[in-house]
Amino acid sequence: MPKPLFIFIFGFLILISTLFARYQSQKEQQALILTPLIDFSLADLKGEITPIAKWRGKILIINFWATWCPPCLKEIPDFIALQNEYADKNVQFIGIAIDTPELVADYLAFIDINYPILMAEVEGQPLAQQLGNVVNAVPFTLIVNTNNDIIFRHPGELSKTKIRQLIDPLVQQELASMK
Repeated sequence: MPKPLFIFIFGFLILISTLFARYQSQKEQQALILTPLIDFSLADLKGEITPIAKWRGKILIINFWATWCPPCLKEIPDFIALQNEYADKNVQFIGIAIDTPELVADYLAFIDINYPILMAEVEGQPLAQQLGNVVNAVPFTLIVNTNNDIIFRHPGELSKTKIRQLIDPLVQQELASMK
């Protein structure tokens, strides 16, 4: 292999690994920064404007998703199951669709989602960025504690196991404070 080509490939690999490490670091830092959830309102599929403050005092799992996003659609059955599992524990899932109402309505005709779906359409990406989605990924999930603080941000698919690891301590903390 010619020496200039070797140097180019080596430099390229260093650049890629540096960018990946920076992305991972930003991703981890996103999860650690505690910030208050901003107030915003979005319409549901019926066009009724719903403020996010409607669920203040609950543990919120807010998920930005789209019908054209395979990882988003893969998460939804887990979110449905978790909403059922945690419904009586002051936990509320909220889906925010970055999509058209027509496509969301078509999708919802095939799956029975048991949590509110709000429509963000084109405003969804800027809102997600304002909430900490620095990599502009979909899906993007936030977890908000009962004090209205965002305690976790996650770009990309999120597993059922990881959600349980994050919300179980919040549920336990709330139960302990009620005693």
